[in-house]
Amino acid sequence: MSWCDGVQLRPGPASATVTSGEVFVLVRRSGRPVGTLLGRVPEGAEPAEVLAGLARELPVPEEPATPGGRVPSVSVVVATRERAGQLARALDSLLAQDHPDAEIVVVDNAPVTHETRELVERKYAERVRYVCEPVPGLAVAHNTGLAAVRGEVVAFTDDDVVADPRWLTELTAPFAADPALGCATGLILPARLGTPAQVLLESHGGFAKGFTPRTYDPSTPPVDEPLFPFTAGRFGSGANMAFRTEVLRSVGGFDPATGAGTRARGGDDLYGFVRVLAAGHRLHYTPYALVWHHHRETWRDLETQAFGYGAGLTAYLTAVLVNRPALLPAFLARLPRGLAHAHTLTATRDPMRDAAQDDGPGTAQDDEPGTAQDDGRDVPQDGVRDRVGIGQAGVPGGHDSRSHPWPRRLSRLQRRGMLYGPVGYLRARRALRTVTLEER
Repeated sequence: MSWCDGVQLRPGPASATVTSGEVFVLVRRSGRPVGTLLGRVPEGAEPAEVLAGLARELPVPEEPATPGGRVPSVSVVVATRERAGQLARALDSLLAQDHPDAEIVVVDNAPVTHETRELVERKYAERVRYVCEPVPGLAVAHNTGLAAVRGEVVAFTDDDVVADPRWLTELTAPFAADPALGCATGLILPARLGTPAQVLLESHGGFAKGFTPRTYDPSTPPVDEPLFPFTAGRFGSGANMAFRTEVLRSVGGFDPATGAGTRARGGDDLYGFVRVLAAGHRLHYTPYALVWHHHRETWRDLETQAFGYGAGLTAYLTAVLVNRPALLPAFLARLPRGLAHAHTLTATRDPMRDAAQDDGPGTAQDDEPGTAQDDGRDVPQDGVRDRVGIGQAGVPGGHDSRSHPWPRRLSRLQRRGMLYGPVGYLRARRALRTVTLEER
């Protein structure tokens, strides 16, 4: 739900109209996101009045300047694979953007059917460009999109998001304001919190990075980030990121052995952030550039995601050091603190839940979560849903505080993923070399 100036309440992109019960609310002032809150609307009460009262209790942020003047031209790259229904929803939101000079490029990654091509040609005609990339991997697809775009800025998002109408304007405005800016990231909020798995992910911090704009400058490393720039997860996520096109091309784009669809399992976005910072460019996070993300719905999905996060973290670090060995001394100097940070990221919280979760479906074997023993059902319902409930878990989108509940099984999977990440990255590199040799 979004609370705007005056007493205006409107549903989020995948929400129903509020009547009563628990509600996750995005608060806007002057049309821009400033915070989230949880509220309970009693039966028979007026939702707008109840939620307006809660919204007034939020701290009043400094009024942000409205972007003025020319915003740079932008190309949006959406990599997708066999998810035409979700892609259509994302493309509809991208075509509703208020940015005056934007193009949209869909990269169909290793397709096995013609559904994506047919969707683009049938429904979007000349408004969306279609590109096919036969080699699987998100970073490969993003590099193909990067080679095809025309805009001064290239933005990336996923096929499971809905972009706020001002997303592109707000995401590209920082590039006009700062010529030294190489990258910008934005706010990611849940489109829906309908299952325990979705609530648990968002309560653990989700993808959100808070509601305070921040600029990271490699020439003046932040004093509160002793691991800078290697804690790239602090900067943003791949569902909401943009780069100055010439800068991203100059650093070689994304490492093709990283990202979903490869043995590395992830880390392509984090690799891009660090490469741009290491090249001397600034990175800016803006909470005003908003996309709504459709979180995965089942417990098995969450297991896979937890393992992938761990694998992607160490895979991208391996990729950075392989491609930029000059960063090794700085990395080794930060390694002790980095290990402590990794332990914090994967720490188990709320032990009351551990026994219930550990006995839940899914048994990880070798390097893969969600084996054949996992039937894909969600978290066991008896008692677990209540303990994962929004009210008990704290405000969803704790914005990387990592103080919210996190079950032991997911912690174990993250740690197992971290151990696997470098191996997965090296396997992915070997697989790419094999593909290249076959093409020759």
